[in-house]
Amino acid sequence: MLIAFKLKLALACAAGLAGPLAVAPLVSDHAMRHGLEPAMVELAPDTLSYRAAGEFTRSGKVAEAPLVSIRLATPLAVMQHQVSSADYQACVDEGACHALDRDVVVALDRPAVQVSWHDASAYAAWLSRKTGSHYRLPTDQEWARAAGSKFADDGVAIDASNPAQRWIARYDREAGRDPETATRPFGAFGVNENGLADLSGNVWEWTATCYERSVLDEAGAVVKTKANCGVRVAEGAHRAYVTDFIRDARAGGCAAGTPPDNLGFRLVRDDASFVHKIAGRFARAWFARG
Repeated sequence: MLIAFKLKLALACAAGLAGPLAVAPLVSDHAMRHGLEPAMVELAPDTLSYRAAGEFTRSGKVAEAPLVSIRLATPLAVMQHQVSSADYQACVDEGACHALDRDVVVALDRPAVQVSWHDASAYAAWLSRKTGSHYRLPTDQEWARAAGSKFADDGVAIDASNPAQRWIARYDREAGRDPETATRPFGAFGVNENGLADLSGNVWEWTATCYERSVLDEAGAVVKTKANCGVRVAEGAHRAYVTDFIRDARAGGCAAGTPPDNLGFRLVRDDASFVHKIAGRFARAWFARG
C-alpha cells in the first residue's frame, strides 16, 4: 500500500508541476481495455521523394510543383484505418464533436465521413483527453510517407506556350477515379505495403498542412511563400485543397481540382505525453529515495 501511495503522490506532483499542459488524464490503460486506443502501425524513419503541396509560379507563370527529398527522422505511428463513424459518434455523444450528417452510416467498420477539418481536429483533441496519448492530424508529408505507393504524384509538366494543357491533364487524371461514392467497410480498398488500409479509396483524408502559394526562382528554389490556413490539404485518390469548415466538398468548398467524394480522416499518435514523461521521472526519483 505504501508503494501505491508513493506512486499516486508522484503522479499528482508531476501533474501539478506540468500546469496547463497537464490536461490529459492518465487513463491510457483503462482506455485500451475499453477499445478507445485505435489500432496503430508504426513506420520507421525514412527519406522519401515528395511532390510539394500548393501552387507555384515562376516569373508570373504557373510552374510545376518541385519534387523534393524529405527526411522524416523519427518513427511515425499512424492509425491502421480511418476513424470509424461509431468511434466519432462516441465523441458526439459526449458533446465534444459536431453530429454527423443523417445519411452517414454509423458503424465500427465504416469511416466517419462528411466531417470538416475542425471536426477532425475536435475528435483528435477528445481522443487525446480520453486516452492520455497525443493524437493529431498528420502533415501532408507524413501522409505521403504512410501512403507509400498509394501516394499520387500530382506533378504535371508545364508547357509555357499552352498552360491550359496542365488543367486538361489534371482533369483527365482526376476523372478516371472510381465513380462509386458510397462508403464501404474497412479493407474494401486494400492494404498498402505499410499495412495501412483504404488509402486513396473514395474517402479523402484531412491533413494539418495549409494551402500555400509559392514563388520559385529560375533555379526552382522557393523564394516566397504565402500560407492560407483557411484551406487545408486533403489526400486521397488525388490531392485536394479544401476549405477547413466544409464537410461535403461536392457541395462546394474545394479550392482547386475535382472535389473529394467523402471527407474523413485518420490520426497519428506522438510519443508519450509530457505529463507521462515527467510522472515517470518523479516516480523513479521517489522510489530511489526509498
